[in-house]
Amino acid sequence: MTTLRITEIPDEKPVRMTVDLPADLHRDLVAYAALVSQNGQAVDPVRLVPHMIRGFIASDRGFRKLRQGARQAAVRTRPTAVPEN
Repeated sequence: MTTLRITEIPDEKPVRMTVDLPADLHRDLVAYAALVSQNGQAVDPVRLVPHMIRGFIASDRGFRKLRQGARQAAVRTRPTAVPEN
């Protein structure tokens, strides 16, 4: 049997965001939610979106590399504390 990447949805405090989806993507999202729901409790397709985005971002090596480079640059340019006498 094929394993889905998302099997359960953790309960987290959300930040509200409105997004318009193309109809075909919405149909796929509803179908995915139906498959996840077969594992037990019914899942609202809207609750899948953050986990899908999180998975996409986590798998994007270019994003990770650029983000890490930006963090390192911020550390290098951060002013150092001057000791007081």
